[in-house]
Amino acid sequence: MVTIRDVATKAGVSVATVSRVINNKGQATPETVTKVLEVIKELGYKPNVVARSLTSRKSNTIALFVPTISNPFFPELARGVEDVAHSYGFNIFLCNTDDERTKMKNYLDSLRDRYVDGIIINSLNLTNKDLEQLHSHGIPAVTLDRTFSTHKFSSITVKHRLGAQLATKHLIDIGCKRIGLIRGPEDDSTAVQRMWGYRDCVKEYDWFDQTWMALGDFSVKSGYLCMKELFQRHPDIDGVFASNDLMAIGLLKAAYEWGRKVPDELSIVGFDGIDMSQYTIPPISTIRQPIYEMGRMAMEELMRLMREPSSNFIKKELDVELILRESSMR
Repeated sequence: MVTIRDVATKAGVSVATVSRVINNKGQATPETVTKVLEVIKELGYKPNVVARSLTSRKSNTIALFVPTISNPFFPELARGVEDVAHSYGFNIFLCNTDDERTKMKNYLDSLRDRYVDGIIINSLNLTNKDLEQLHSHGIPAVTLDRTFSTHKFSSITVKHRLGAQLATKHLIDIGCKRIGLIRGPEDDSTAVQRMWGYRDCVKEYDWFDQTWMALGDFSVKSGYLCMKELFQRHPDIDGVFASNDLMAIGLLKAAYEWGRKVPDELSIVGFDGIDMSQYTIPPISTIRQPIYEMGRMAMEELMRLMREPSSNFIKKELDVELILRESSMR
């Protein structure tokens, strides 16, 4: 492997001079700069990125925290972040936390030591103290989608409660008389907001009580199991709002096994707008989030904070859209 010392020897200059040329610092004649660059190209020398980051405290690296890569929502979100980061010459370090506090904390501690330039975080387990510590270390951070509203730092999210209201109202409008909810985890802020949006629309009906809600975990399997649970509790159920599209996909299998025709006997609406929701049989109506746009905006905001460290933080809440497909078109 070619080293900086090899470059210095070949160019007939000191190692310090080569370092100054690489980092564009200090004094060197145009002739020396040209010579060093020619030797670097000739030998195929690649500067040690880690060593440079230790010196400059910059690594041209952005960390992106996601809870899982198995849900298609998050790769699309990551693509929005990555496309913008790449256009600015930044690399992405993907941190899959599995929604575990210990794992996320270990990532944060490690990244502070490696001089990461900024962090975009989607995590249930983030605390205000975490954000304050990043800020005190000069590392800007943007929270994305699942974020608690009490922190003062920049965040990008969507109108989750409104989206749930749109989904539930649509089921009421097409004639559903008994509408259930397959909700997300109790400690997930987005799941809680979607639950309240559903309740906003059904709380005044005399049939409604807590037994019309089943607790899922945003996975296909939990949607399947929760739907079977709702069928057993309420055989007369004729509409379901699933708090994400993956659970809605699992719900389709439960409906098939229970002998319920979708949408004639059971209408379904999901949430997220992931690509695969349009390829199920039948295709699933959904509340579409601007997933790619959220990732893009989060990275643009992070770039702004890196350029202007003393600038004000922003909070953006984006609109959602009801997409009608066969699963709820009676």
